[in-house]
This record gives sequence, structure tokens and C-alpha cells, in this order.
Amino acid sequence: MSFAKTILAASALLALNASATTVRIHYDAGKNGITVRADKGPMSWSKGVPARAEGDKLWSYTWPDELGAITMKPVLGADKVSSGGAYLLAAGSTVDIYPFFGAPFGKVSIVPGFQSPQLGNTRNLRIYLPPSYPENTAKRYPVLYMHDGQNLFDAKTAAFGVEWGIDETANRLIATGLMEEVIVVGIDNTPDRIPEYTPCCDRKYGGGKLDGYQAFLVDTVKPYVDKSYRTLPGKETTAIMGSSLGGIASVYIAQRRPDVFSKSGGVSSSFWWDQQVFIKQPAPRVPVKFYLDAGTVSDGIDETIEMRDAMLKQGYRADTDLLFYKAEGGAHNEKSWAGRVEKPLVWFFPWNRP
Repeated sequence: MSFAKTILAASALLALNASATTVRIHYDAGKNGITVRADKGPMSWSKGVPARAEGDKLWSYTWPDELGAITMKPVLGADKVSSGGAYLLAAGSTVDIYPFFGAPFGKVSIVPGFQSPQLGNTRNLRIYLPPSYPENTAKRYPVLYMHDGQNLFDAKTAAFGVEWGIDETANRLIATGLMEEVIVVGIDNTPDRIPEYTPCCDRKYGGGKLDGYQAFLVDTVKPYVDKSYRTLPGKETTAIMGSSLGGIASVYIAQRRPDVFSKSGGVSSSFWWDQQVFIKQPAPRVPVKFYLDAGTVSDGIDETIEMRDAMLKQGYRADTDLLFYKAEGGAHNEKSWAGRVEKPLVWFFPWNRP
């Protein structure tokens, strides 16, 4: 019996053993097939063993759990190793993975003139689809909703000519195996940015349309995105993030809709709003992971620290469901936010989360 047939026969026997470790690889490999490379067992990083075809676009490989945790990567055919990070499988687990083998570059498209019945206006949505999206159609993705969409992906549309570079940062983190692939939905702001991103009412700036903006996001934008793209729509795979007024909008919305969002990022958040109402009247703890940060150069660091402390008093746990970052030298601008946005991205969506 050939080596390949021996491995396949062993895999078939092991698949019947409930204590065995199994990887299920979802990919349309066609005649190329899938092999598995790993750090132990009959596998190595230089030579793989063939996975078994389980049906259309599904391949599996099983090994005894006595080998312990295994770090592995699927290979298309004989030598095309998957892009991104390696996968870590705990002994005894059965894990579904959705690899891709192309270049690690996602793409941004625009949905123009998207209507808000709640706010009576329109705006563009800017959708970042991760690298594997067009290649592996079996895969579904977490979603990050972000405000000020004009400033996220393109310096030509950014308010001050500097973009966050969310797509470039996500591409890099995915390629280096630090971040899970996600869809990013950038929601453009409008001339009503201040009222839409704020609760009522600051003595100087007014505000007060945030509840309508929340309804727009939850009841109109999210259903559209979930219907139009291959998302993982549950709260555990849905996040919200923004900066400045968009930061307090993200905190406010997640505090009130933990049934929709499990992760919320407030970057350089305007916690001074309405005489520090967020700090002085903190909302009760909810099952959401919050990321807060601020720079040390005219960026509201004192108010952000006070907000962190107020949330800790509400029962949040530092570095568990409340991550705070003090950006030395950071200022209140897109350049500073671009320089540290990888911190919430990796914390919210770490690679190989299963």
C-alpha cells in the first residue's frame, strides 16, 4: 500500500474515534486536493499529508489526540501554502477552517446614496471585504462598523487629507497571522455629524440625534449588510468603533445594544461631552468588550482615564473586558489613530479565535 493510501486509511479509522483531533478544511480545491502541513505527527512544515475529500468543497484530516495541540496549515495541491497565519488545534477538538491562498489584499467598494429613514438623509457606505472574500465563498465573516467612513480608507475623501488606513492595516495584520479576517463597514458622516453622534444635550453644541443614528445603524445598515454580504451576524461577531464624537457614539450604542454588539472601541473619545455625563453617570456594566484610548497631546487623556476608572467601578475588568491604552505623543487626528488602530483590531479579532 502506498504512503498516501496508508495515511488516508489511518485518517478514516481515526475519524471514528471521538477522542481524535480533526480539522475540516472548507475550500473548493477541485482536482488539486488539499494536504496538511504541521509541527508534529506524520506531518512536517516541509511535507504534507493528504486530507480526505468529504464532499463538495470539504476536506478533513484526523490524528490521535495523544499528539497534543497541533499547529498546522493547509496546502493547495502539493506546495501552495495558505495565506495568513497558522492554525492551532487543541487536542481532541474538531475545528472548521476556511483558508485562502491568494494575495493578502482586501478591497474597498462604495454603496452610494444609502438612505436613512430614521434621519431623513442619505450617505455612502464604504465596505472593506477581506482578502479571502472572493476566493473562498464558503466563508462568512465578523463585521466591524465604523463611523466617519470618509476618513477610513482614502486620503482624497478624508476630512484633513489623512486616512486611517484601515484596509492597509487589516491586510498587514491578516497577512502576518495576527488578525482574523473581518468585513469593515465605514458609514459616512453628514453635515449633521455633531447631533448624529451625540446624546442630548451639550450646553455649547446641542446634539441629540444619537438615538436616531443608533436606530439607523441597527435597523437599516446592519440588516442591509447581513443580507448583501456573507456575514456572521450574531452579537459575538459584531463590533462598533469610532473616534472623537464617534468614540462616544460607539460606547453609547454598545451600552444600550449589547444584544447587537459585543465589542466597542472608543478612540480619542469626547468624554468631555455635556459636562462629562458619560463619566459622572456611568451606564451599568454590560457583556461587551470595550477598548478606550487617548493620546497625551491635547487629546482628552484625563477624561479618558476618568472614564476608564468609572467603568472599572461598574465591574469591568482591566484587560479582560476593558482595555485602555495611553498613546504617548498621540494627538487628536487621523495620523495618530492610524498609528495605533491595530491594537483594538487585534484585541477584538485575534487570529485563530476558535
